[in-house]
Amino acid sequence: MARCTHTDQINDVSPKTNGCEECLKIGGSWVHLRLCLTCGHVGCCDASVGKHATKHFRATEHPIMQSIEPGESWGWCYIDEVGLEFE
Repeated sequence: MARCTHTDQINDVSPKTNGCEECLKIGGSWVHLRLCLTCGHVGCCDASVGKHATKHFRATEHPIMQSIEPGESWGWCYIDEVGLEFE
């Protein structure tokens, strides 16, 4: 079973914005929000037009994001391509 080998890059972060950082700058909209657990960047999910969470990973190589949607407690490691559960 695959597992994430990048959990050492998880930091105690807070969201830097109250929405997708890039969408807010350009007046765009998003479907769901993801939080980078390395730096606190907030980006939109891949179902959103901008796909800014994935673009943030590609630009920074910060490997792990977490859903910040109410009631959701999962994350994703882009490098290992494996889901994570948070409490």
